[in-house]
Amino acid sequence: MTTTQLHQRPFGDLLRQWRERRRLSQLELSIQAEISTRHVSFLETGRAKPSREMVLRLGEHLDLPLRERNGLLLAAGYAPVYAESTLDSPRMASVQAAIRELLNAHEPFPALVVDRGWNLVDANGGITMLTEDIDPDLLTNVLRASLHPEGLAPHIVNLGEWRAHLLGRLGRQITLTADPELSELYAELAGYPCDQPEPEIELPGPGDILVPLRVRRAGRELSFFSITATFGTPLDITVAELVIESFFPADAATAAFLRDTPL
Repeated sequence: MTTTQLHQRPFGDLLRQWRERRRLSQLELSIQAEISTRHVSFLETGRAKPSREMVLRLGEHLDLPLRERNGLLLAAGYAPVYAESTLDSPRMASVQAAIRELLNAHEPFPALVVDRGWNLVDANGGITMLTEDIDPDLLTNVLRASLHPEGLAPHIVNLGEWRAHLLGRLGRQITLTADPELSELYAELAGYPCDQPEPEIELPGPGDILVPLRVRRAGRELSFFSITATFGTPLDITVAELVIESFFPADAATAAFLRDTPL
């Protein structure tokens, strides 16, 4: 189902869909939104029309991403309130500057920025250690570049573990957004070959405190863990959907190698 088709559905259908995706009863949603259960029922059946403020309140308590809140507004007959700016627009100059400062400051360690669809938005020089010899067409999407058999996958020592981790993250994102394009990406990635077992639950190995990414590069095994960051108070869809992922050395040997290797 496309986003346009979602917008064409009645408001009540969309409200019920999101409530059920969040596993909330009408009573639970009514308590959170401080309205009556009867009113929630009337909104879902179309017997009551929500005000603009009510749509925004429900979107907030359903924890909808900004893009989906706009969709709920459209379904109720109201104009969207959240803008979607291009990154090169003047109003985004401070955002771009902050991203670039973070990326540069993280060198020589890898860092990158992706959008909602895991498309590569920007990266620093440290990322070349992971992306060298990978087809540039694959590099446009970070998940595809990571798990494709002609991408980074053959170099990942713990491919089964890392693949399960990435697919788990994507699956949780699909649950949050109900984005059909992400569902298509998940199906594509899940179809890629993997000759290692994929754990259903992430359990620590000896000495592990997080899921590492172990890759063979430059004739040695490098080990990383990552930290993701988002903008804290976004009011623009583009800003809300940006994710900065910074990779840190998981051992002293990896740190020393990266510091000694020119970018």
